[in-house]
Amino acid sequence: MFFAKAASGGIPRGLAESGPAVLSYGFRPFFLLAGIWAVLAMVMWVITLTTSFPAGGALGGVNWHAHEMVFGYTSAVLAGFMLTAIPNWTGRLPVSGLPLLALVLVWLAGRLALLAPDLAGLELSLVVDAAFLPALTVVAMREIVAGRNWKNLKILFGLLTLSTANIWFLASVYLGEDPSAAARLAVGAWVVLIAVVGGRIVPSFTRNWMSRHGNKKLPAPFGRFDQLSVVLLLVALMAWTVAPQGYATAALSCLAAAANFIRLVRWRGYSTTSEPIVLVLHVAYLFLVVGLVMIALSALQIVEYAAAMHVLLIGCVGGMTLAVMTRASLGHTGRPIRAGALATAAYVNVFLAAAIRPLVAVFPQHYYFIFSVSGLLWIFAFAAFTAAYLPILMSPRLSKRA
Repeated sequence: MFFAKAASGGIPRGLAESGPAVLSYGFRPFFLLAGIWAVLAMVMWVITLTTSFPAGGALGGVNWHAHEMVFGYTSAVLAGFMLTAIPNWTGRLPVSGLPLLALVLVWLAGRLALLAPDLAGLELSLVVDAAFLPALTVVAMREIVAGRNWKNLKILFGLLTLSTANIWFLASVYLGEDPSAAARLAVGAWVVLIAVVGGRIVPSFTRNWMSRHGNKKLPAPFGRFDQLSVVLLLVALMAWTVAPQGYATAALSCLAAAANFIRLVRWRGYSTTSEPIVLVLHVAYLFLVVGLVMIALSALQIVEYAAAMHVLLIGCVGGMTLAVMTRASLGHTGRPIRAGALATAAYVNVFLAAAIRPLVAVFPQHYYFIFSVSGLLWIFAFAAFTAAYLPILMSPRLSKRA
């Protein structure tokens, strides 16, 4: 049995009396599994490219790789973040213990089903995978509504969009159609979530760090310019989803890139170079800007489509999720919020992976070498995260607060 208790300060959190620590809070199992799967999925993709290993079976190796990077890894991070943030928003107890284990098993079932869909049949495997994001959406909606936390209902639109994109992707594969539009929708949804949520936490964490170090020039507060930046970003990514090529998409992407670059500069991240766990947030957001520029160049057929996709997915989404996982894991387990050597190495490797991957278009004769280097850097990044944070995520919180 799992028993919950309320923490001092009035906000009930966590599991106190029994049960493994890893099931006491959503971030623990899902961040751990995200790190492990980020490594395993990339290892299997590299093996698939270089041998006859049939990752994805009837799904197809390319589709399997795209799906597991866009939906598999990211959905675990999203679950960990949502199941940890919602109790803070609502003051309700977190989903934990057996209900949390059930969600974890649904996510794992999706990974196993798509890795070898021929075993259970392609149709059943697709249904198994498609179940997780809607289940997470229902849980999040129940908690937000029960806690009357109406202002955060908007986060459900992101979850619904990702659920729709995943079902669209799987249906496209099943029907023999191109799933790239569904992948763009999902990556776009992630980028908008980063712009919205990151637009709150990046300047907030930066302001806190700068205040502690006596810096009087603090990040600009959230205002109308931030709202304009997010709107321009949303419009540009919608255009990219529907029409990845064309002058309109290129122009909108350039406008969104310029606005979000100014937004980033206003957060004064260049003053945080001595603290990697803060700086990484700004670098990840910079890759959002670079990704938008790459979308514009791709829309004009100057660079390949995959270059823009990988810059956004590896540098922006991968970098920001890694930043959030490292920071939240420390804060919610009662540890000092500082990046150790392994975490810092993880940051550097994931950004190098994002920077190197587009070079395939410049040096196509070295495709396999460049891809292998980028893949290895991704593997090193998440292997470092997993090695550093496995004992933290598996162990009880250091203080009484859960």
